[in-house]
Amino acid sequence: MARKIEEIKKEVKKILVGHENLIDSMLIGLLSEGHILVEGVPGLAKTTAVNSLAKALGLEFKRVQFTPDLLPSDITGTEIYDQKTGEFKIKKGPVFTNLLLADEINRAPAKVQAALLEVMQEKQVTIGDKTFKIERPFLTLATQNPVEQEGTYPLPEAQLDRFMLKTVVTYNTIDEEFTIVKRIADGKFEEINQVADKNDLKALQKEAKEVHVDDAVLKYMLKIIFATRFPNDYGVSSVSEFIEFGASPRGSINLYKASKAIALIRGKDYVTPYDIAEVAPDVLRHRIILNYKAEASGVTADEIIKKILEKIPLP
Repeated sequence: MARKIEEIKKEVKKILVGHENLIDSMLIGLLSEGHILVEGVPGLAKTTAVNSLAKALGLEFKRVQFTPDLLPSDITGTEIYDQKTGEFKIKKGPVFTNLLLADEINRAPAKVQAALLEVMQEKQVTIGDKTFKIERPFLTLATQNPVEQEGTYPLPEAQLDRFMLKTVVTYNTIDEEFTIVKRIADGKFEEINQVADKNDLKALQKEAKEVHVDDAVLKYMLKIIFATRFPNDYGVSSVSEFIEFGASPRGSINLYKASKAIALIRGKDYVTPYDIAEVAPDVLRHRIILNYKAEASGVTADEIIKKILEKIPLP
């Protein structure tokens, strides 16, 4: 099955240049049935990445551009009155798909954000008096712009916590951008072939669940989580003054799932501390709530995670 994962990544890379961490994050989300929050400036091929993955897996893909005037029914669906029959008909919204790109989620009001997050959590939608199950697999990749701009509605901490990972996408290297510009200039983009289907994905999800985690490795994982809550007890007292709240129990669960998924992606059937260290920043950066001292000192969640990983002894 590791070969199947490599085939999927190879197809995505036909279109997407660089951004290896984004590809891995999307695969972790699919293997673990989690959702991804992506932070990055516009124009970094986030839509291209999700669309390419959908084609490689033969999945349905839809995109919603979040705007201040968006309504919850615009994404979940609504009832429409049919004058000919005198009955109400259900018009399903874009959440009825396999891969959903929620672009600039922080530009929509809280009601719209809450409607999407409810679908992500419950995997179902209520329209009128009817409830519809969302067909699996269902992955939401939501993007937000890191630049402070007018007309944004930042996601509250409790809603951020529902995202399995928060991945930061940065600019390409000069060599990668050279390749991108050359491909566009020459029109040389390869066709993406479907190399897997839903049954393959189910098999991969089952295999990810069966990846072995030793008790000592699990304890190491939990020490990292608890160090975000009680830094003084785990030898990282230098960061305690900057943390308002540490990672929630969802952080523990998602670190466990993500570690298993990345181990499978790397071709292993067991989790090592290095797998945990690889996914810890994406799992925890949106779960560590910093206080005003951190903001004033320019301390980031990533820096705190790095210090914790340096201090917690390997099993």
